[in-house]
Amino acid sequence: MFHALYTAASGMTAQQLNLDNIANNLANSSTSGFQSRRVQFTDLLYQNTIMPGAAATQQTTVASGLQIGLGARPGNTEIVQTQGDLSSTGNPLDLAIQGNGFFQILLPNGQLGYTRSGSFQPDSQGNLVTANGDALQPALNIPASATNITIGSDGTVSATLPGQTQAQQIGVIQLARFQNPGGLNSVGNNIYLPTTASGEATVGTPGSSDGLGTIQQGMLEQSNVNVVDEFVNMILAQRSYESNSRVIKAADEMLQQLNQLAQ
Repeated sequence: MFHALYTAASGMTAQQLNLDNIANNLANSSTSGFQSRRVQFTDLLYQNTIMPGAAATQQTTVASGLQIGLGARPGNTEIVQTQGDLSSTGNPLDLAIQGNGFFQILLPNGQLGYTRSGSFQPDSQGNLVTANGDALQPALNIPASATNITIGSDGTVSATLPGQTQAQQIGVIQLARFQNPGGLNSVGNNIYLPTTASGEATVGTPGSSDGLGTIQQGMLEQSNVNVVDEFVNMILAQRSYESNSRVIKAADEMLQQLNQLAQ
């Protein structure tokens, strides 16, 4: 009976974290390039009163045994890798990735970060940067006098310069991909960092045969959060929390009756 108290408490704690994750998904439902996370649960240790397969007699064995579980815990939060909707912005420096891949961003500490958010703008020197001022890599400089900036699906950046009638290539945007993007480390500001689980980044040309997506100019990828699904998950988490709290109440009442018998 004491196990019931702790087992139910572990379920309540797990659902609290589940609700925290749901809240974060809903809070970022309008965040460009945000990829939602889903909590995966695992069961805890089991108390083995009778091991499955133990000898019942000299000729027979126990078919299923007697095992009592001791609760649940959050195992991991998995990044949902589905594509978010693409919305047109009309800004030629807004970029969206159709398919797999990440933009490479140079962080202030010199480390490369990776993002699906393609909201870029030129800084005072004309370098293409994020809203936080982190430069796109490989570096791309937009001349102040450049007009009719065109970014192809393969990442080729062209612009018309003064005194010229034909557009000239001024740079190339490359994308990175990971063997296990679910193993990336989220550090905020739409930035992911590689880990041992994700593997090292493989950089290539957008739309190439190595599985990289294409670049869509003048568009942004919206969050892949499904608000309806998140509300359903929130209700399920709430009901599971309530169910575990009722188990605690039932175990408490049983303990109270035992105490009364002992008096």
